[in-house]
Amino acid sequence: MAVMENVIARDVAPAAPVAGRLSEKPSLIGLSREDMAAALREKGVPERQVKMRVSQLWNWLYVRGVSDFDAMTNVAKDMREMLKTHFTIARPEIVEEQVSNDGTRKWLLRYPARGAGRPVEVEAVYIPEEGRGTLCISSQVGCTLTCSFCHTGTQRLVRNLTAEEILSQLLLARDRLGDFPDRDVPVGAMVPSSDRKITNIVMMGMGEPLYNFENVKQALLIASDGDGLSLSRRRITLSTSGVVPEIFRTGDEIGCMLAISLHAVRDELRDMLVPINKKYPLKELIDACRNYPGLSNARRITFEYVMLKDVNDSLEDAKALVQLLKGVPAKINLIPFNPWPGTNYQCSDWAQIEKFADFINQAGYASPIRTPRGRDILAACGQLKSESERMRKTERLAFEAMMIVGHGEDD
Repeated sequence: MAVMENVIARDVAPAAPVAGRLSEKPSLIGLSREDMAAALREKGVPERQVKMRVSQLWNWLYVRGVSDFDAMTNVAKDMREMLKTHFTIARPEIVEEQVSNDGTRKWLLRYPARGAGRPVEVEAVYIPEEGRGTLCISSQVGCTLTCSFCHTGTQRLVRNLTAEEILSQLLLARDRLGDFPDRDVPVGAMVPSSDRKITNIVMMGMGEPLYNFENVKQALLIASDGDGLSLSRRRITLSTSGVVPEIFRTGDEIGCMLAISLHAVRDELRDMLVPINKKYPLKELIDACRNYPGLSNARRITFEYVMLKDVNDSLEDAKALVQLLKGVPAKINLIPFNPWPGTNYQCSDWAQIEKFADFINQAGYASPIRTPRGRDILAACGQLKSESERMRKTERLAFEAMMIVGHGEDD
């Protein structure tokens, strides 16, 4: 196996000085236009200027991607000094950046303490593919759901991320990938929007997004704002384990694509794999999916199904899956289980995964088998877990040895 590239914080310059981010100043990132206007008014910006200033700031933050008020060259110097005194737009600290041998990138990001709390860490992952690039974003520090096959579920929930902290993962990734326009593009010039490295974002990182609905909503509405980051809502996917009461709101208020972490077709098994099923069983979940706003053959729901050997991978399971989703415009992503230190699950044999996929395809559902990405840096689906609960060296060495032994299985 190729040696992975590890870039530790001391070797990676954050996008802006960390000291500024660690201050108690509120951030302008993640505020709605209305909230940004209110913040400026509070600091004495005349009412006749507020709308213009919000428009300027919005463009600098989300079109040009600056993280320093001094870079805002069409903003008067005294206004820039006021902004620096009262606000921040700095990025989170990069604790570690890893690059997989398949090009996947994983960032461990540190956010400052809030109130009486401590600094917290989360992970974000960028997956480059032919013709597209997907950024996987976290919504919580840790997780409450304890899904038995998921590494993130072994880390206790610390807190929800704010809209600023969710959105800053996208801003930082675009910084690191060179996905904002060159700083020397004249103010007011048309900024090209083609050839972006990040074309899609998925709320599939750490945490359950629908247990942090308002902050996730705010961040995604800014990400899809046509005068800023301008990502199409059809290129934004929110994945939930099945928080049924918030599913309709997701389609109605955010308008993004929906993915369901399904993984089982019988309540008794899903109760074990995805414990939230005890609260919202399969019938309620599928009914909520049928009523998802905008659902059509052109806007299908994606059902995620991790393939666990001798657990949920039989042809009987495949038949039950087709029956369960009957009449729901859907795509079924089959995910080869990604191992992590301490798990007792095994990935289904490749031949069995293909048989499972063939049956579902013949039943009329698209059923791609997701190519495992970033396994060597624990960046694959179900492997994220922030280094605030750092793996012991012996665990990491054992995991890397396991990956070397099994490296040829997916080739």
